[in-house]
Amino acid sequence: MRLANREIDMRTMISIAAFIWWSVLTFTAAQAAEDKTFVMKLGTATINESQHEWCKKFVAMVESDSGGRIKGEIYPASQLGAIPRQIEGVQFGAIQGYVGPPEFLAGIDERYEVLSAPGLVSDMAHEVRVVNDPELLKLMLGLGADKGIHGAALFIAQPSMIIARVPIRHVADLAGKKLRVFAADMQQEMIKSLGASPVAMTLGDVLPAIQQGTIDGSVLAMTVITTMHFWDAAKYATEIDQPFIFSMAFLSKKWFDSLPADLQAIVDADAARAAVEVNPWEVEFYNKARQTWAEHGELIRLPENEQAEMIKSVTAIGAAVAKRKSSLEPAYEVFAVAAKRTK
Repeated sequence: MRLANREIDMRTMISIAAFIWWSVLTFTAAQAAEDKTFVMKLGTATINESQHEWCKKFVAMVESDSGGRIKGEIYPASQLGAIPRQIEGVQFGAIQGYVGPPEFLAGIDERYEVLSAPGLVSDMAHEVRVVNDPELLKLMLGLGADKGIHGAALFIAQPSMIIARVPIRHVADLAGKKLRVFAADMQQEMIKSLGASPVAMTLGDVLPAIQQGTIDGSVLAMTVITTMHFWDAAKYATEIDQPFIFSMAFLSKKWFDSLPADLQAIVDADAARAAVEVNPWEVEFYNKARQTWAEHGELIRLPENEQAEMIKSVTAIGAAVAKRKSSLEPAYEVFAVAAKRTK
């Protein structure tokens, strides 16, 4: 009996010792995660505009709120490679974040191109309201989760314009022109409907392509062409105002999932907060960019009747393209309803 009791006592002691050891290991691992510094490299193709500004605001917030446990590094102007390489880097965890128009991820999930649907957004004030719509945010930030992408933020850019080597003063002037566009069917179809030929390429290739005459111009953002001094290659900017351009912040899901829960909450909250703060900043910056361009090149508006007719004609393109793609149509409906709800 004494031997049996001794064996029970021994097993109890071993169990207690194992529990204590397990607790120590668990605490040590948790403490190590608590003390670890996580590097967050963010890349974007642009510089000194809203996407770059979002990165700066976001990094400052995260570094402060994490007590230095996350250290941010920002690489604008495609320092981390062309846009496709940056996106791949995020997917595989080589870099932690990419910021840019969602259309560049259409090859990962075709629904990313839905925000290219023309005619749904009327002005920048409307765009600000649209990006804060809960249903649209839920859709856009949730895309890519099964492809290594964690959607972090959605914020405004501005209306599109066309930069060209020769002036585009009428819709008829677009006939036969080769124009760079995003790799999104909705934008390509819009340009085709206006009589021009769309050529998809990343931002880093646009300026040399214009300089070499490979393309006649590009659908671009006013703040991009001013900060990158596109007036050295083409001085004419025609403000067609469609489609509106949006920006998103994409984080590596592999990296995000490696963060402790408290840091994940900080990253998501600060990404959203930086988006809210950058929206009014971008409106002001866009207005200044227009003034800057007017000093170095020429701002052109289509005749009022042609502008109205153009917007009316291109509004149907988004729905038509969406109907050809089974997964895109429900996403288009979310965007269309959000645009109508916030008008």
